[in-house]
Amino acid sequence: MSSGDTRVMTAHLPVALAEQVDHLAARLERSRGWVVKQALAAYVEREAERYRLTLEAMADVEAGKGVSHPDVKTWAASLNTDTPRRMPE
Repeated sequence: MSSGDTRVMTAHLPVALAEQVDHLAARLERSRGWVVKQALAAYVEREAERYRLTLEAMADVEAGKGVSHPDVKTWAASLNTDTPRRMPE
């Protein structure tokens, strides 16, 4: 990525978090900007994956795949009994 492919962004951080970033940057011998960029990239990637999985789960529900809430409740209630039920499929 060339310097023309970047953009400066600012954010106000709580002092304790900013100090953690400073300590991490020093320990890793990297800049604060590098630490923040790595953390933000990981966060954005994780949230994109969570969104993808949510859409996938919603599509499964729409397609009739899944277990009903009453079936799950019945199964869960049976777990503390002498005869627990099989997990619903």
